[in-house]
Parts: sequence; C-alpha cells; structure tokens
Amino acid sequence: MKKNLVSVLSISLLMIIAATGCSKKGGGGGNNPPAEAPLAVTLNPATGSTQPPDLGPNFPLTVTITSTMPTQGVKIEVTAIRDDGSGTPAFFSTNVNSSTAANNFSITNTPPGIICLVTVKVTSRSTATNTWTGTYRYSKKP
Repeated sequence: MKKNLVSVLSISLLMIIAATGCSKKGGGGGNNPPAEAPLAVTLNPATGSTQPPDLGPNFPLTVTITSTMPTQGVKIEVTAIRDDGSGTPAFFSTNVNSSTAANNFSITNTPPGIICLVTVKVTSRSTATNTWTGTYRYSKKP
C-alpha cells in the first residue's frame, strides 16, 4: 500500500513539474499592446481657477490634450452649472469626440450674478478607464 501511495505521489509530482516547465514565459511576440499614456490636459481658463466676473454673453474655453493622443481619440464632456447649491440642472452641456490637441468651446446661457462651476471630463476612446477631470469657476456680471 505504501509503495502505491509513493508511486502515485511521485507521478503527480512529475506531472506538476512537467506542466509548469511547459508554461509559456513572458517576452517578445505577445499580443498585449503597450499601455496607453495617462491623459494630461490643460484648460484655459486654468483648472482650479476662479475667473473675475465678465460681461459675456459667451465664455470661451480651450481644452488642450498635452499627453500623447490615444489611438481612437478622446471624448470631451463640458458641463456648466450654478455653484450655489440649488441643485438646478446644468445650463450648458456638450460632448464631442476629438482627435486634435486643441479644442475650443463657447459656454452660453450663463445666468447673471451667480458663480458657475464648469466641469471638463476627458476620456480616452481607446481605454475607457483613462480619464482626466478638471474644474474652474466663473460668473457673468449682473
């Protein structure tokens, strides 16, 4: 009985060693493309800034992709809301797909005399988890 158990264990051990020895090692020729560079973006007006009140009626925004552009481009979402805690829906919202570095927007319908929060979200169209988000504040003179 002991001899049978030793034989079974020996054969099992040899099978495990053979199986791990045949496994594919890492190296060249794999099908995994290199990881996409994290998105880097600059805004004008600058991220985190609070702009002085302006007459408007339109407020320009430039979104510049400073990292390497993803192979399928990016989706840019721009939303402007009242920053007064009222919970009112966004008064401006747009999203575009782009493969150019500089992207210009014009925020419209800004309510006068209220500080507004602009949120810009940029998402890689190649890798949905590669995102960048920035905000700034501005207001329209009453």
